[in-house]
Amino acid sequence: MSPSIAISPTQEAATADTPVVSKAIFPDGIKTSGQHGPIFSRVRAYQDFPKHITGPTVWKAEDYRDHPERWTHVFSDEEIRELEKSTDDFMTSGAPLTGITKDNFPLPTLSLLLATIRKEILNGKGFILFKGIPVQRWGLEKSAVAYMGLGTYFGHFVSQNGRGHVLGHVKDLGEDPTRPDKVRIYRTNAKQFFHTDGTDLVGLLCMAKSLEGGESDIASTHHVFNTLQQEHPDVVETLCTPNWYFDRKGEVSEGQDPWYKSAILFMEHDPAGGAPRVWSKFDPMNVNSLARFNSGPDARIPPVSDAQKRALQILDDTCQRLALHMILDPGDIQFLCNMHVYHARTAYKDYPPGSVDEAGRLRQRRHLMRLWLATPESEGGWKTPFHDSNHAKRGGIQVNDNPPTCPFDAE
Repeated sequence: MSPSIAISPTQEAATADTPVVSKAIFPDGIKTSGQHGPIFSRVRAYQDFPKHITGPTVWKAEDYRDHPERWTHVFSDEEIRELEKSTDDFMTSGAPLTGITKDNFPLPTLSLLLATIRKEILNGKGFILFKGIPVQRWGLEKSAVAYMGLGTYFGHFVSQNGRGHVLGHVKDLGEDPTRPDKVRIYRTNAKQFFHTDGTDLVGLLCMAKSLEGGESDIASTHHVFNTLQQEHPDVVETLCTPNWYFDRKGEVSEGQDPWYKSAILFMEHDPAGGAPRVWSKFDPMNVNSLARFNSGPDARIPPVSDAQKRALQILDDTCQRLALHMILDPGDIQFLCNMHVYHARTAYKDYPPGSVDEAGRLRQRRHLMRLWLATPESEGGWKTPFHDSNHAKRGGIQVNDNPPTCPFDAE
């Protein structure tokens, strides 16, 4: 099998367009690019970063905390009927869910609203909460089809793990969160620290909620940046420096190292001379899980420095202080832009086995369906200093030629 798109960290090649791949393996003809470091000559130094950011991407929790109408859209009966018709038509067609696109999932009226919201997610406040998907009536499969069809209007779905899951599931599978080198935290009930996912946009459809906890916190990356520039400019410089190593957690293609080197804060790469924006990409769990590679007599990479440990702690503390808190109920969909919104999750506890709700239905474990969606720069996405900036399915996690899959529940 061939590896995912590979490039030397120092390669100065032009930004790659989307390559042609076999539709026998990738039904929509597009392969996820995967995890990579940047083209280092395109990574800007701290002195090039602004001291202060302004604009709609900079917001405070108090701007929205008492005004849910500013970040919530409740689907109307008419919108649900349109979504349900396209869902039923797609399911009847027999097409594979991994091949769903805007072309085979038409939303002639709703698409106009979604286009406006997409622009706001990419270049405005960066998030939206949809309400009203009838998940209990539709069940897992139909809800998944409707959700993925809706997602195609925001971006191209990418693989979220080494098994090719383009429909992911955030659910406690009883795995050990104290083994970050082997376990992805979304498969546990543990707290998730502030982070970004490995893609441009992330969507979460709530199928079932927990007994307690599991709540969502988000923060404007640009408000966090401004605060750090004022209070801890040395931390910003540390976050901008591309000497961080990130663990692939065993999701490695042939010919790749089990880690990659990058930064946490970037500026857009715009050769045309536009005004580049600050953006962020990181997960502290992929930094803190590297002990097997950066310690002991067989260490292959440098250990996390004291300055880096301090920077991660101050970054998370600042996000916590500035966060907007929200709760997802069954039928809610949260979409947010990883480029300029950090997100986290509180630890949670599921209902005891055998519990029933007010209607006498058996309660399920907390379950969120997850989408990772790519927005290449040719489709309005941010201009990154990575070789795959114009790849339709940039980012994500791709191992060799493992095909995309859409399991309807966690596995």
